[in-house]
Amino acid sequence: MSLSPDTRARIEGILAANHVVLFMKGSPDVPQCGFSAKAAGILKGLAPGFGHVDVLSDPEIREGIKVFGQWPTIPQLYVGGELLGGSDIIEQMLNSGELHQMLGLAAPDRSPPAIEITPTAAEAISRALDNAEDGVVLHLSVDPRFNARFELKPASGHEVVAEAAGIRIHLDLASVPRARGLRIDWVEDARGAGLSILNPNAPPAVKPMSVQQLHDHIIAGTIDVIDVRPAQDRARAPFPHPHEVLDEDSRERLEALPKDLPLAFLCHHGNSSRQAAEYFRGLGFHDIYNVEGGIDAWSLEIDPKLPRY
Repeated sequence: MSLSPDTRARIEGILAANHVVLFMKGSPDVPQCGFSAKAAGILKGLAPGFGHVDVLSDPEIREGIKVFGQWPTIPQLYVGGELLGGSDIIEQMLNSGELHQMLGLAAPDRSPPAIEITPTAAEAISRALDNAEDGVVLHLSVDPRFNARFELKPASGHEVVAEAAGIRIHLDLASVPRARGLRIDWVEDARGAGLSILNPNAPPAVKPMSVQQLHDHIIAGTIDVIDVRPAQDRARAPFPHPHEVLDEDSRERLEALPKDLPLAFLCHHGNSSRQAAEYFRGLGFHDIYNVEGGIDAWSLEIDPKLPRY
């Protein structure tokens, strides 16, 4: 495939306007593939505000960037107009310290995070390691949303190694600050048995809020309400108090709100709003509520004149 002059000029313009730019699937906050999520997660910690291009919304750039840099896959990271590579290479450069150097940053902090492993968890992990293939070690990754994942695979030689309860844990550099203070336990309940990870760095969980509590907060002026319902549902039963609406036009502005702002998410019955609340929690908001029962409960318990649907 050849690259048209117009497409080449567009790509060169993007690179000229951004010292750091990631061509990816989706956006840094809503990546549309695991490789793009990993690359964006690494860059968020090193180069906040980095440029990005969603190739899924621009087929011309999606195919053109592959020809431009002679690199067949997405994502692709450019720094100073130079192609560094895809997500695996970005991770390798992060762990080796090369990425910090390319971005003009100080050498990375390689001090191991303090991690607590309970005796029962250590016993379970030791059993798994005893049955593992030769040459593999225990890896722990913690993504930007603080989801933790264990994996058995060979060591690359550049990871940070933490030790607790006689267990050695290998971490990539992006995971190290997110893993500080981690507590790993072994739990058994009605759902089964497995490792339980408590991360003090993660934003607090989404909290339930009744419609009566919401009413009281609104009267006191201590909550901001975000209605996540589609336009036709909002027209059927308009929420009668000042509020924000979550849609494509408002999403970027709402995501930029102060992270300590109390936010209550509202939908029809409380399901879609819970998903939206979890999404904002993943962005770092830490005073998040889901209105249980939604606008339907508001009509039943607070304002019977509001139509139900």
